[in-house]
Amino acid sequence: MTRLILATRNAGKITELRAILTDAGLPHELVGTDAYPEIPDVRETGVTFAENALLKAHALARATGLPAVADDSGLCVDVLGGAPGIFSARWAGRHGDDKANLDLLLAQLSDISEDHRAAHFACAAALALPDGTERVVEGRLRGTLRFEPAGTNGFGYDPILQPDTDTRTCAELTPEEKNAISHRGKAFRALVPVVRELLG
Repeated sequence: MTRLILATRNAGKITELRAILTDAGLPHELVGTDAYPEIPDVRETGVTFAENALLKAHALARATGLPAVADDSGLCVDVLGGAPGIFSARWAGRHGDDKANLDLLLAQLSDISEDHRAAHFACAAALALPDGTERVVEGRLRGTLRFEPAGTNGFGYDPILQPDTDTRTCAELTPEEKNAISHRGKAFRALVPVVRELLG
């Protein structure tokens, strides 16, 4: 059984990718970066989601000698020219402060009408092998930004993005409903044939 390293310490992402690979019939063992505590986190210095995903995947593949999967994702708002984009997790200045990021974005969009609140979640998922081989796939979830947060599931900007296919925000969906349509779910599912091609 080939071991695949997922470049995250987020248990939710590991569970999600493991379920996708299992559903696709792939026999790979999936572990997170927490299985290798001596490996430091990689700085995301790329200017696109794909670049950041590849940086993390290559660093982990080099450090472990095993194939590695990484992703990078964020919210892209049309009227802001695609921002916050790669800066989504630190839009308000401090990395990972979901409430501050959400509050700042809503304030910036407070006078923007519903007609111009289109946005999408984007995710790039990368597979890197120790020999330098790499592949990147992407997934998107299009929707409209609400004026007020709604829902308690999910994280990040989930409480304000209403998918085009639903009347609820991402934070009002069950985890199963969200995974079925999410940008990350789409990207990881697109990665399955790549894993099959490169790893068998």
